[in-house]
Amino acid sequence: MNKPFDVLVAGEINPDLILSGNVIPEFGQVEKLVESAALDIGSSSAIFACGAARLGLRVVFIGVCGEDMFGQYMLEAMKARSVDVSNVICIPGGQTGLSVILNRGSERAILTHPGLIAALRASDIPDRLLRQTRHLHVASFFLQTALQPGLPDLFQRAHALSVTTSLDTNWDPSEAWKGLFELLPLTDVFLPNAAEACAITGLADTDAAADELAKHTGIAAIKQGAQGALGVQGKRMSRVSSIPVTVVDTTGAGDSFDAGFTFGYLNDWGLDKSLRLAAVCGALSTRAAGGTVAQPTLEEALHYVG
Repeated sequence: MNKPFDVLVAGEINPDLILSGNVIPEFGQVEKLVESAALDIGSSSAIFACGAARLGLRVVFIGVCGEDMFGQYMLEAMKARSVDVSNVICIPGGQTGLSVILNRGSERAILTHPGLIAALRASDIPDRLLRQTRHLHVASFFLQTALQPGLPDLFQRAHALSVTTSLDTNWDPSEAWKGLFELLPLTDVFLPNAAEACAITGLADTDAAADELAKHTGIAAIKQGAQGALGVQGKRMSRVSSIPVTVVDTTGAGDSFDAGFTFGYLNDWGLDKSLRLAAVCGALSTRAAGGTVAQPTLEEALHYVG
């Protein structure tokens, strides 16, 4: 507890340009009007970092961005949400990634320019920084292609320094799901959603997939959207329900879930309570457009945890 940070996030950096409206894009120079537009914090890693900081965890971030307007926006926005970005690597002349998201009710279409999203390497993360934190979180495994090969060594270095680890792969665009089973035994908390858990294991049933993942990792905490969440630790399985909310935008809900679970895990809450906080944080985050605007404080989330 005498370390300066609770969580180190090693991740990608990109803003989201969010367009909301009941329209479908059409080629042929067809112009359509949307109801609203907003530039917001994007990337699974950054949204997680902001959610964890919002809950009161001390968060430090390392990633790569350009010295362009999108990079500067992301750094200032994360700083404003109490995330330490002093270790971010800024590349002169580099292009920060960007996602353009079209919201149509509960549906989303996403176009992403990768830019420097994949540029972070495990060798960029020194032991000096690991020694300053209690926990290391990695997201977007399949987008962070330069980070992937060094992650087993990075997680081993973390454990050698008494730093716990968590991983949220997000969806694999290639749907090959390669490279995970070498890393899972080094992962203390694995945080897929139900579709990802089933795809990774090749099992159609979420319960069976959770049981299988728990054989390879410390805790498997699986997001199930409006149905809540499922967690497995060893042979113990836990289920929690979600809470009713008026959904405006689901962007980053899974990352807010991860932040909630990580808070509980680092405070020794146990599987049931950590999973409940995670589900509450994920649900509350959907009340406004963008991944970070509606992320709850700890006080607000605890009102629903019981």
